[in-house]
Amino acid sequence: MSSIEFVTLEVPDPVAANAFYSGAFDLGARVRVRASQAPTTGFRGFAMSLVVPQPNTVDSYFDTAVERGATALKPAAKSFWGYGGVLRDPYGTIWKIASSSKKNTGPASRHVDDIVLLLGVADVAATKRCYVERGLPVARSFGRKYVEFATSGIRLALYGRRAAAKDAGVSPDGTGSHRLVIGSSAGTFADPDGFQWEAASTSYEQYGQANTADLGFRTER
Repeated sequence: MSSIEFVTLEVPDPVAANAFYSGAFDLGARVRVRASQAPTTGFRGFAMSLVVPQPNTVDSYFDTAVERGATALKPAAKSFWGYGGVLRDPYGTIWKIASSSKKNTGPASRHVDDIVLLLGVADVAATKRCYVERGLPVARSFGRKYVEFATSGIRLALYGRRAAAKDAGVSPDGTGSHRLVIGSSAGTFADPDGFQWEAASTSYEQYGQANTADLGFRTER
């Protein structure tokens, strides 16, 4: 099975960003940062989704992130499919935190069942074809509306760009860098929307020496 081992978020200040991500989400080396001043405006075309066991765990992550400087885009609430909310962190990345459960069955935890990278793309079929050619197997597909890949580590899903922005509660408009690099077994390439992928082993060799051990993250520069 193909894997997405981590994502690298490009930020102006890696030290401050590491402190935020460590305190708000504590996802270890699966979410890394490195310095970038690449121009970017508006919607960057992606969101990170944390799937958690129950509503009070959603609230725990959501409230902690807001306390540390994130902005709520959709406050956590019940919906037809479960319970969840959406926020934007201080460095521009959108996070969706959700549970399929509408009721708590125990105390809140800091457990994440799944991490999903949601990409909003111009042509779902074309991007799907690109990824299949790179060896990523499809788990579920609904025409040009939604595709989910059977990747280990971090899961991957595709929406159309407008649908992804609507799901996040933002305008689909945006230009410049995605400020995202995907570390994967699929190798180094750029997809049709300009999302950058790099071989996980190459990324480790290139950036692995710069780290902040006290935060439990590998900081990439």
